[in-house]
Amino acid sequence: MDCDSIQMAMTEEHQLTERKECGRRGRKPGRKTSSEKIDIKAKLERSRQSARECRARKKLRYQYLEELVADREKAVIALRAELERYMQWGRQLDEKTSPSEVNQLLKDIGILKQEIFA
Repeated sequence: MDCDSIQMAMTEEHQLTERKECGRRGRKPGRKTSSEKIDIKAKLERSRQSARECRARKKLRYQYLEELVADREKAVIALRAELERYMQWGRQLDEKTSPSEVNQLLKDIGILKQEIFA
């Protein structure tokens, strides 16, 4: 058994030294075939196309967000006007005067009956 293991160890060492003597395997760096050059050109074109599509998506996203902000700003302005109107009505009610807009609003929603105003 010892002879067999020694023989195998020597064979492995011999194979390792042979690989080292041969040098590197595979292609040399910097040498590209014509098909690889075409692949690189196609890859660059795909990359450019992807970048164009990304910029287009980004532009659409910003347009959407700008429209959303504009809509929200309009809603804020409308709500502030409504709040100001309610505050004014509250001040008038504190002064023991009944604003006509409040009466009309209550009449429209059906809280006050028609006979009170007649």
